[in-house]
Amino acid sequence: MKRFASATLWVFLLAVAWHLSPGGPNAVMGQAGGAGVSGEGKYKFRVLYTSSHLPEEAQKVLKAAHGGFAIDRRPGKGEVYFSLPGAGIVQISSDLKTTKMLATDPSMRDTNMHNAMFWQAKDGTPFLTFPGNGVGKVFTTSIDGKLIHTLNAPDGKTDMGHPVATDYFAGRGNFIPTDVEQLDGMFYIPTGYSNLDFVLTAKITSTNPFKAAWHDLAFGGRGTAAGQLGTGHGITIPPGTTRIDVSDRPNSEIDRYTRYGQYLSTLRLPLGSFPCDVYYMDNYAVVGALHGSDRSKGAPVYLLENDKLVSTVMPKEDLGLVNFQHIHNAVVKEVNGKMYIIAQAWNPGDFAILEQIK
Repeated sequence: MKRFASATLWVFLLAVAWHLSPGGPNAVMGQAGGAGVSGEGKYKFRVLYTSSHLPEEAQKVLKAAHGGFAIDRRPGKGEVYFSLPGAGIVQISSDLKTTKMLATDPSMRDTNMHNAMFWQAKDGTPFLTFPGNGVGKVFTTSIDGKLIHTLNAPDGKTDMGHPVATDYFAGRGNFIPTDVEQLDGMFYIPTGYSNLDFVLTAKITSTNPFKAAWHDLAFGGRGTAAGQLGTGHGITIPPGTTRIDVSDRPNSEIDRYTRYGQYLSTLRLPLGSFPCDVYYMDNYAVVGALHGSDRSKGAPVYLLENDKLVSTVMPKEDLGLVNFQHIHNAVVKEVNGKMYIIAQAWNPGDFAILEQIK
């Protein structure tokens, strides 16, 4: 009798635990719980949301995801933006709890936006800018997704600021932008998917109406010397600085330059990591990697503090996100004192939000 009572109590407690668990019947649609944990020390993460958290239109085309995220850094804001080919721009709320589609111009909606950037003009006006790698254009929209400017490929007659870059376009070389950053009215655009592999620049001469034209500054170039690139993929300007960081994917490093393209230094990452991009928040940085040193385990997300690796998060190996064999982009943001990593997989595309365990 005692054995039967104990067994009954055990079953009851198990049922209650399941009912209250993140994966039980009270779970929020798109929210994942589970016991999977990944990372080290105080920087351990679990899955909070999976792809079912996205709008239906985004879910339908998610396997084609090949882009990245932008976060509205204005005080009191914090919304996250990215674009999916065939669906358009997705907005994630600042608290990460809701998502919605933004009306997107067909010229952007129907092709791939390889990354995304949030920035503000001198008068405070916010913009989003996206590199269209497949069509050789850079698109700028308002914060609600309305297309306001398209920067076309160099015409082959413009001085690009370096003879190699100028001759490349004069010879009808293809323009493949992989990312874009903005600093004091200048776009910085890496081209690592082409044979050029330079960072090109375009000058924004007006934001109302919006005008921009190619500028005579180009730097980097494909090679193995200091300041040259293997595949210049993502580009990032840490907030509050004028330093330009370019993710040199096959060389497992972040190369750093002045705003004038002068090489400064290199931040080295674990060998074999293939960093796609780096995103900074205060003293932290997060790096989404195409590969890890052990490719059988899927790709890592590296969390750095003051340029030192403090945690390696393995979405596929530890968290069971089977599509995260390759990570194309990751960003980090803080909500109510907790860190959250938003990550996008590639080939096949997938999406997840990871929550710090505290």
